[in-house]
Amino acid sequence: MGQGNRRSRDWTKKRLYEELNTLRQFNQCTLMVWVCGVLLAAPALIFLYYPSLVRSKVNYLNIKLTGFLGGGASRQSIRILTMSIHYKARIETYPRTKDVKRFPVPDDKVPWSAEFAVYEPVDYTSPKVLEKPVWADPDIRHSDAVIRPPKWNSLDGVINRRSHLGNYEVIDKVPRNPVGRTGLRGRGCLGRWGPNHAADPIVTRWKRNTTGEVVKAKSGSPILQFIAVQRQDNKEWALPGGMVDAGEVVTVTLKREFGEEALNSLMATDDDKRQIRQSISDLFDRGGAEIYRGYVDDPRNTDNSWMETIAVNLHDERGENVARFKLNAGDDAVGVQWMDVDHSLQLYASHRDFIQKTAEKLQASW
Repeated sequence: MGQGNRRSRDWTKKRLYEELNTLRQFNQCTLMVWVCGVLLAAPALIFLYYPSLVRSKVNYLNIKLTGFLGGGASRQSIRILTMSIHYKARIETYPRTKDVKRFPVPDDKVPWSAEFAVYEPVDYTSPKVLEKPVWADPDIRHSDAVIRPPKWNSLDGVINRRSHLGNYEVIDKVPRNPVGRTGLRGRGCLGRWGPNHAADPIVTRWKRNTTGEVVKAKSGSPILQFIAVQRQDNKEWALPGGMVDAGEVVTVTLKREFGEEALNSLMATDDDKRQIRQSISDLFDRGGAEIYRGYVDDPRNTDNSWMETIAVNLHDERGENVARFKLNAGDDAVGVQWMDVDHSLQLYASHRDFIQKTAEKLQASW
């Protein structure tokens, strides 16, 4: 009898162990299914609620990939990430106009390699550009417009027609945007056919409290501030950059544009001008860190003209240089301020991406 009870207990224990083992395996499988579901759903949810964050990450990847592959392969990296980097260049209403509408270009039709038989972009060049100012090219699409055709993909006299992306194609006498379709041909409000070169100084300092201590975010990382200007044309906040004049060295452009837009040197007294110029020279002569060099996702871009820039970070570690001067709106801006750096920034063109890269480089809060 005792032996039978022992066998019964052993059988019960064995059965219970098997049931527990089965339940454990079931729970592990269920957990794995849930984990896989979360991992698959997370990117979609992030893009749904934070699309600008996803775009900035993809753009940053494009910068890294382009640098890794080198100039010769940069076009391949651009094609891979076209849908993300070519976002603001497809806004419906062209800047500084009320009725110039782009031809709608779906994400998958941006690359020139994609078939798009119905593509009929609007042809628009600003009347100001057509007045032939010194900074603008003539309309070379007409046979009688110029005596000598421009030297594409090269230094054309004092005009730099080279692209940071490598050689671009010339179709029907004019360059073709290497990133893809924009829904508008011509030059828009840009002066040059092909690349229009700019320089963007990113002047930064650490945010400090009234006692001079660096303020830190909840993450423990220091909070970075940068000088931002508010543009006259669209009221968006941006970096105090500008166009590189023909024959001008980029470092000269950085100094000039920063003085004109951020420190209002054009409207200061003679004494203030001397102090401002000296402070700018001191900061800029120390040299800066190049943050980005390449194509800009700019709302002014067209199928034949586009913006490219070199963004350089000039960090005032102690805040004792340019921070001493009152910031006034200058040449092409209606407002200027020290702005805190964080992920919620909304800036003109690709400037948000440049600020994020700067924050990462300086190990600041983002």
